[in-house]
Amino acid sequence: MLEVATPCTPDDFDAVRQLAWAYRDFLASLPPPDNVVTTFAYDVDAYAAILNQIDILHAPPRGALKLARLDGVAVGCGMMQTIAPGTAEVKRVYITESARGTGAGRAIMGALIEDARALGFQRIQLDTGRPLVAAQKLYLSLGFRERTPYWDPPADILDRLVFFQLDL
Repeated sequence: MLEVATPCTPDDFDAVRQLAWAYRDFLASLPPPDNVVTTFAYDVDAYAAILNQIDILHAPPRGALKLARLDGVAVGCGMMQTIAPGTAEVKRVYITESARGTGAGRAIMGALIEDARALGFQRIQLDTGRPLVAAQKLYLSLGFRERTPYWDPPADILDRLVFFQLDL
């Protein structure tokens, strides 16, 4: 059975951190030039610092954090943070390879969208890697639309990213 919940125990937060590291490893394993984004956006030390504070950085009312379990096993995560008044950004949505196609990604995104509405956000923005076609299809199916960049990525990674927005 698939369950998506807000992490609340140290074990839950550890599971999210492990999934987030698996996400980084997955992105780093992409062939060049797509793995260049990992080097820029997921520097090991900076990433570790972020993950050590996920319970603070993604806590309401500034954000949300979700953990998906399939038959009790942690299989996915997703995070949301405030980037401007009224604007949330979804980060680090990741589903383990064994759980892809189970609806875990859709369930995590649905829970994050619900939280964004409850927290009073007017829009959600996100970016994803160009080769992550399944993720792009998911976002479009949830009502997101492609948009111009909402942050200023370096020129060498700009064409490796796709930006999306959902107006709530």
